Amino acid sequence: MKVLLVYPRYPDTFWSFRNALKFVKKKASHPPLGLLTIASLLPKDFRLKVLDLNTSPLNLEFFKWADWVLISAMSVQRESAEEVIKIAKSLGKTVIAGGPLFTAFYQDFIEKVDHLVLNEGEITLPKFLEDWEKGCPQKVYYTSEFVDLKFSPVPSYHLIKLKDYTSMCIQYSRGCPFSCEFCDVTNLFGRKIRTKTVDQIIAELENLYKLGWRGSVFFVDDNFIGKKPTVKQELLPSLIRWQEKHRYPFVFYTQASINLADDDELIELLVKAGFNSVFIGIETPVEESLAEVQKRQNLNRNLVEDVKKIQRKGLEVMGGFIVGFDSDPPNVFNSLVKFIEESKIVIAMVGLLNAPPGTNLYQRLKTEGRIRPLFKGNNTDLSTNIIPKMGFETLLQGYKKVITNLYETKRYYKRVFGFLKDFNPYTHIKIDKAYVKNHPFYLLNLPKIIFKFGVLEKGRILFWKMFFYTFFKKPKVFATFIAQVLGGYHFRKVFRPFFLSGKI
Repeated sequence: MKVLLVYPRYPDTFWSFRNALKFVKKKASHPPLGLLTIASLLPKDFRLKVLDLNTSPLNLEFFKWADWVLISAMSVQRESAEEVIKIAKSLGKTVIAGGPLFTAFYQDFIEKVDHLVLNEGEITLPKFLEDWEKGCPQKVYYTSEFVDLKFSPVPSYHLIKLKDYTSMCIQYSRGCPFSCEFCDVTNLFGRKIRTKTVDQIIAELENLYKLGWRGSVFFVDDNFIGKKPTVKQELLPSLIRWQEKHRYPFVFYTQASINLADDDELIELLVKAGFNSVFIGIETPVEESLAEVQKRQNLNRNLVEDVKKIQRKGLEVMGGFIVGFDSDPPNVFNSLVKFIEESKIVIAMVGLLNAPPGTNLYQRLKTEGRIRPLFKGNNTDLSTNIIPKMGFETLLQGYKKVITNLYETKRYYKRVFGFLKDFNPYTHIKIDKAYVKNHPFYLLNLPKIIFKFGVLEKGRILFWKMFFYTFFKKPKVFATFIAQVLGGYHFRKVFRPFFLSGKI
């Protein structure tokens, strides 16, 4: 059996970093971890190819080669997924679909694909394969159970070109102990934290190391510290030993909740293990809005000081923010800009409130008659599937004001400079031949980057101030400075089509 595993293309979103990646000759930020995990669950005698449309063009020869076309996608990839399905069906291929998009919207695809393998693939895919072997495969496979991650295999990273990406991915846990009203993580993975064993994680790191990867590794867990005692007592000490043994070939980053700030020992262990950044869902500085959506872990805290503390200790905080809550006051937009500038969060993803199907927020707003037809899964493209209490035009104009203030070149650079002065990374990563082989243009294209932003772009004076400060006074943050310059360029390019004033 010949199986083509297809990962649809992302649109040009906040997190795609597509406009930044071109400077270092990378094609995508992350590989399709879910699809590579599914590949490892397929029979060993199957012949497999992976087609990631974020790194490769849509090649019809791949489709003609295959017997099955297996697609996994998230909601934001819907348009590309629809195109893949049409092409595969036009060529008479058996189409099997799974992942968050198809799990949430299976009714939209039930007539378009041959089989829907939904929820956690470690449970539903073996059932499909068993029925297929018997000659009686069903149309839809689903489960309300959650898999024991001890049975999740090492992803098949040998099927992709590692150097096409800026980072590899690993998953330690699934689930989140919190119940934020707008979040679909608990619907997909439950509230109980399930983890792989430490030996499994070490095996995955060894696999990446032996394949020649060096550089960033993203722990994709929705809340890496959801099972804090196990992380502190078992996982992080093992990661530290492994990194020390291999002379720190990897730098890690992940996602966590703000209560990370309460545990100095945990932060220190993360930094010692090689973590240099963490994404935290802060959402809003408005306490009433946090209470409204049951973001209880963020209540009754000095969120600005929490962020500053984490960053001072060596972890850059990337922040997620939302506007459009029912309890948001008229000044929420100014308050949000002030919060982000005071906390010096450089990568601040601010989006419009959306209600993913299946969430408590979706059910509440549906009851109130406030759900719009289509959920796109991209909350930074000025779209939302809710009818906001403040009115859509008020929300839209306020949102544009926030983005303009945050990502206008000079204001963005001032925030970057303030962050760099306070940030104290504990750098470990070894720059050796293997690292350069994976990322040759990080160094080779540095003159091109300097010329672009030091000569051609706006904000040149601030660029050179940061350049000389980091290069001569604080070289540990020089690479971070370059990355944030490129990130800011990407954010401006993503948002610019929506801002006809040209201020961004």
